[in-house]
This record gives sequence, C-alpha cells and structure tokens, in this order.
Amino acid sequence: MMSHYSARYLATEPARDEIDAMPGPLLLEFGAPWCGHCLAAQPALQALLAQCRNLATHIKIEDGRGKPLGRSFAVKLWPTLVLMRSGQELVRLVRPVSDADLAPLRDALARI
Repeated sequence: MMSHYSARYLATEPARDEIDAMPGPLLLEFGAPWCGHCLAAQPALQALLAQCRNLATHIKIEDGRGKPLGRSFAVKLWPTLVLMRSGQELVRLVRPVSDADLAPLRDALARI
C-alpha cells in the first residue's frame, strides 16, 4: 500500500464506528483549515507520508465545537494526529510541527 497525503479536510466527518471498522493503518488528522498550528504542520507531515509507503489512509477531519468524532477521541488541541490500526489507537501526537516531532509516528509506521 502506498501512503497518500490528503490536502483537504472532509466535507462530512465519518462516524466513530466507521473509523473503528476501517481495516489496516489509518492516520486521522484533526484540525481546521484556518488553524496556524495545522498549517505549520503540513510540510513535515506531507514529507513523512511521502517517505512512508505502508500507510493506507490519511483522513483530515475538520474539528470544532459540536463535532462528535473529535470529542470521541478527546481532541483538545490542533492538530492532533491519531494513528490507528483495525480500530486500535497506536500513536497520538498533539501539535507536531517539525520532522523531529513526527518521529514517534515514523517509528510506529516502520513497525507496521
């Protein structure tokens, strides 16, 4: 499987049970298109996903008040990255900006 960087946030967020049922590696990115921290994280995240060939799906989820998916993951700061596999959370990173900040995610992807 090839990693794929998603530049756009989903128009409609999936339900938690849909996320949990997705097979294989899944990277959820919670944030907002106007968030400065989210924008700052994009170059390093895009570079990481270009290097990692075993990530099946990258989903950008626009989070905010009243958004149930973000609340089900207890997201408080943006961006929050959650790496899952078959419904299980493997790694969570909050406000990664640099390549070094993404090291735990890179390590987890290498083990998949």
